[in-house]
Amino acid sequence: MTTPVAETGRADAPATHALTFEINGETRHFDVEAWTSLLDLLREHAHLSGTKKGCDHGQCGACTALVNGQRINTCLALAVVYDGASITTIEGLASGDTLDPLQQAFIDHDAFQCGYCTPGQICSAHAMLEEGHVRCADDVREQMSGNLCRCGAYTNIVAAIVDAGHLGGTDAPHADTNDRGARP
Repeated sequence: MTTPVAETGRADAPATHALTFEINGETRHFDVEAWTSLLDLLREHAHLSGTKKGCDHGQCGACTALVNGQRINTCLALAVVYDGASITTIEGLASGDTLDPLQQAFIDHDAFQCGYCTPGQICSAHAMLEEGHVRCADDVREQMSGNLCRCGAYTNIVAAIVDAGHLGGTDAPHADTNDRGARP
């Protein structure tokens, strides 16, 4: 539960709220105003610049991070609502010097051009694969439709996700010939 923090002594200073998060496996404490988005908390207070501010309206997916295991647009989420949550950003997916399989697949498939959308793409794909609803490239295209790439690297992005997720090929049919079984 959020706890208002004593004001700074100025009569016009806004009250802040003491929040605690587990970010990339580390417990972190913050004092933020009630209107602070989770995106701004991550970038400005936690100094994790991997999560990008794209449209700031929840339409591009550049700000996607994993909150309690689910992918969310952090630009639309108020930090105070998620007090106590476990958050994983692009910085938290790797294990030391070992990249997450999706991070490596994005490199192997050259699945980025400018790279601005890449952290959100990878975080979204990571959660999508964990959800277990994708079986082929068409499923990936549908489930990743909320993550935009202004450079148009979609073909390589889909190929990277299919490879990392061990899904049916990039031209997998809708029949039950893909390697994960029949579609529902």
